[in-house]
Amino acid sequence: HGVYFSELLYHVARMTEDKGRQLILADGKHSAQEEREGIRYLLDLRCDAIIIYPRFLTVDEMDEIVENHSQPIMVLNRRLRRHASHCVWSDQKASAMRVVERLIALGHRDIAFITGSLDSPTGVERLAGYKDALAGHGIALNEALIAEGRWTPETGAAGVESLRQRGVTYSALVASNDDMAIGAMKQLHQLGVKVPEQVSVVGFDD
Repeated sequence: HGVYFSELLYHVARMTEDKGRQLILADGKHSAQEEREGIRYLLDLRCDAIIIYPRFLTVDEMDEIVENHSQPIMVLNRRLRRHASHCVWSDQKASAMRVVERLIALGHRDIAFITGSLDSPTGVERLAGYKDALAGHGIALNEALIAEGRWTPETGAAGVESLRQRGVTYSALVASNDDMAIGAMKQLHQLGVKVPEQVSVVGFDD
């Protein structure tokens, strides 16, 4: 899952260790059903508490899980509607808007964007923030400046290559996470494009 998740897991493991607890991991794999099975596995183990970082389960489903179980449950990266004290979240759309607005303030008008996985709420919200920032400043959306990625350095590089093949020009590039930003910068370097002299690159997560 890349550097972001490694860092997240490291700190969770360190904090549970400090409390004399063990961290047990369950992988939600590729669907809401498999996420539910992972959560059920941890509940069946009678864990003292559960931290859920969902990708496929909806906010309503998360709220239901919190309601239906007595164990303390915390949800990361989702804003729960009924259980605000059980979640830690960041406003992904607003964050993306701020990034793009900062680039616009610096004089950029042709801003490319590499999405995250579009089956992920985080990916969808960051893309929406990009579009809203452009619209808010009267800059016409150019769909050719949007390349789809899937959070990995390889898809960041592929996004830059896709933009090259389309023949679009841009002075700034926003990648939906740092791993893709790193892949994008490597690909720009391969193409002889200087960062940040010719293209400014921004990522997310750190």
